Amino acid sequence: MATTANIHAPLGAATILRVVDGISHAFEAVAEWNTTRKTRKLLSQLSDAQLEDIGLVREDIAKI
Repeated sequence: MATTANIHAPLGAATILRVVDGISHAFEAVAEWNTTRKTRKLLSQLSDAQLEDIGLVREDIAKI
């Protein structure tokens, strides 16, 4: 009697992959948010003249 190999993933593997992928995506989103938050904080501490030197105005900070 010949046996066939099971070529399908185990029942819970796909669910686990989705959960891990979701956690990874959430971590990346939080890291990106934190980087943006730090950038806005640093830019808001610059004077208007310094912002002009790098081609920005104070209103541009909120758009970053």
